[in-house]
Amino acid sequence: MMYVDHIPEDLLNRFTMRNIGFADAAEIFVLLAGYASWLAYGRKVSKDGLWGVCKKILHRCWKIYLFQMGLVLISLLSIYQWRRFWVLPVDFLEPELAHGYSIAREIWRLLLLDALPSNLNILPLYIILLGIFPLLYLLIRWRWWLALGLSFLLWLGVNIDPWFNFPNWLDPDGWFFNPLAWQFLFTIGIYGAITAGKHHGDFPSIPWLKWGLGLYLLFSFFEAFPWEYWGLPDLRLLHVSVPAKAYLSPLRLLDVVAIFYLVQSSGWAKRFSEGKIGQFLALYGRHSLEVFSLSTVFDLWGRLMFASWGESWTLQFVVNCIGVSLLYILAVYLDKKRTKAKAMQKANNS
Repeated sequence: MMYVDHIPEDLLNRFTMRNIGFADAAEIFVLLAGYASWLAYGRKVSKDGLWGVCKKILHRCWKIYLFQMGLVLISLLSIYQWRRFWVLPVDFLEPELAHGYSIAREIWRLLLLDALPSNLNILPLYIILLGIFPLLYLLIRWRWWLALGLSFLLWLGVNIDPWFNFPNWLDPDGWFFNPLAWQFLFTIGIYGAITAGKHHGDFPSIPWLKWGLGLYLLFSFFEAFPWEYWGLPDLRLLHVSVPAKAYLSPLRLLDVVAIFYLVQSSGWAKRFSEGKIGQFLALYGRHSLEVFSLSTVFDLWGRLMFASWGESWTLQFVVNCIGVSLLYILAVYLDKKRTKAKAMQKANNS
């Protein structure tokens, strides 16, 4: 979903979850990042020690940072080279990065994440969230309600005053994904993993809560669905404006939390995830950093092609069918490589 959502001209993004609710794939990404962080690091503190886990997190953050710098470099070079042969809109790249001499003078801003180009802003958020995981772990182990409470108050403060944000040289409003707000969703993901672990991987099923959250998602659907695009009568009840994404407004937060609870407490969803389709999709997620990074490059190239050559069906096929297939081939390759490495390690240990 993140792949096709980042290409405005892609027809497939008319069918992703952003069309049926306030939240979209970005909220799912951050929520699952918190969930997965507990599984990958939180449960291993007793075995490897807190310092050992911190070293693993530091190594992971460094790897993500290198991927971020690589994406910035590939993006800039792609746009510069493309403009040598085809005309692009003036605003296709931020003015500060449109000229090579500007980058040479301000490259330190890119290196220090003080300048985040468009569509290259979620990995820096992930670095920050993963970096604070040890602190969240200690708070949760000491007083889980204190960790959630402080995280909530920080999120609330940003929603009251959105200017409370990290600086971004390319955007006076700061980071598009405000880490001070999005950390609350990451914390919810961590606590969700802990709760699920106490109930055999599921959330307790509470009928009245399911009905309430289900009704909210129905309201969210009617308010977010693009009725005009499909030539349908507008069935919105309150005509709520699009909730702010930058600082994770309450309507977006409640939307993704509702989805999280309903899926994690559903026996049907669990059986689906264990089936062939679920495992096919999980293959992408097991190598999320590499798959996401390559999809980000494909996103850019897709937007370049659509901007220069139009929105033909041929390009739709290239961007979607070929693009998604190449991402799958990458996931399969990485999965086989990981399986082989584990087998060799097991053989050496025995």
